Amino acid sequence: MVRTPLTPEERERGERLGRLLREARGTRSMTDVAASAGISAETLRKIETGRAPTPAFFTVAALAGALGLSMDALIGRCGPLEAPDTPDASIAA
Repeated sequence: MVRTPLTPEERERGERLGRLLREARGTRSMTDVAASAGISAETLRKIETGRAPTPAFFTVAALAGALGLSMDALIGRCGPLEAPDTPDASIAA
């Protein structure tokens, strides 16, 4: 399966996520946080450095739980910077 190349916006969003997770980790070791989230330290390293800019939802949720972050906070700080061009179907009706 061939993956579509990421857009610059997707890469930037992944970098923001990585910075946020690094900040939230603070002085805790990468190994400790990764183990708490049930992922490998290498996976966490890739996410934090932006080499894995689109981690799976459940990976992000597990990291948020291990770091005491809410998913709302992650979305607010790492979501798209601009509103989408198409209206939300739930408010368009």
